[in-house]
Amino acid sequence: MFSAADSAFMAKALSLAELGRYTSSPNPNVGAVLVKDGRVIGRGYHLQAGGPHAEVFALREAGSAAQGATCYVTLEPCSHHGRTPPCAEALMAAGVSRVVVAMQDPNPQVAGRGVAMLRAAGIQVDVGLMETQARALNPGFLSRMELKRPYVQLKLASSLDGRTALANGDSKWLTSEAARADVQHYRAQSCAILSTASTVLADNARLNLRAEQLPYQVQRLESGQLRQPKRVILDRNGTLDHKLALFADGGEVLLCVSKLENNRQLPNIARQIHCPLNAQAQFDLPLLLEHLALREQINTLWVEAGATLAGALLQLKLVDELIVYLAPKLLGNTAQPLAVLPQFSALAQVPELSWRDVRMVGPDLRLTATLG
Repeated sequence: MFSAADSAFMAKALSLAELGRYTSSPNPNVGAVLVKDGRVIGRGYHLQAGGPHAEVFALREAGSAAQGATCYVTLEPCSHHGRTPPCAEALMAAGVSRVVVAMQDPNPQVAGRGVAMLRAAGIQVDVGLMETQARALNPGFLSRMELKRPYVQLKLASSLDGRTALANGDSKWLTSEAARADVQHYRAQSCAILSTASTVLADNARLNLRAEQLPYQVQRLESGQLRQPKRVILDRNGTLDHKLALFADGGEVLLCVSKLENNRQLPNIARQIHCPLNAQAQFDLPLLLEHLALREQINTLWVEAGATLAGALLQLKLVDELIVYLAPKLLGNTAQPLAVLPQFSALAQVPELSWRDVRMVGPDLRLTATLG
């Protein structure tokens, strides 16, 4: 069904889609290429929610030459009226003769309707070219649509012997400046950062995106659309004071509480969200993640917290990706652990990890693993 040329043009569309990874949320990353007579005549990618989709940018560049062209797009063209008109209709109006789609859109508002609309108009539509690569572009969007929860990345920093801080709590700075700058790269691609009140209070943490630590090409993104992720803080007892640095700058702050306090003094960027407790009188984390996905449209959730929350997420199998910055230090057996986990009696009970990436970041190692 697909030729070598088809694969080459879809690869170009996939590369374009990657350009939106810092700005497109909560929409997916999508790239599109228009080809006629073996030559690219239009290119586009989705920059930000509410703005034109990838196909529209490609059609604008191609102009009238789009008549009879083939469109390669990494995600099924939309078929519904949202903040922008349907891309399927735009392709039909432009007179394209063929559309090659990497993958069907899991959004129930689309989910095959875009393909059906194009075929009903007499346009040849081929689906499934480089689908694996297309899915890899949008783990957060796919998780929100298919699992009804965000894609969860748990970040931890430890010594070589798996400790995160000395017994007295001192951990500044365990890892290098290069590692801390690398964290900003992940924050910039996340919809929200999850942490706890105790982590915020420990060193008056801001948990915001510091754009000056990002590579220059990221800092100067088109239209200055680099966004601040939301900060989601587990604050069951309402201990966070409005004067904290957390509320001084950055994106919106969502305070997860077990009981809403109508008279609580909060700055404009903060609001409370109710999160029920489980049988152990702890926050019901699966319900919280469902709320973040369905109500807050959070695709990717970056977690920076202590051993207790890390352990709870791991035990509940809510972590999709574990990212550990390993410093060339030894803190000793009295230092604080990486994650609070139950005592295992057999190796068969121990969570299994699969390595995805191991690399140097300054003097530290960054280990990336998936669970399950």
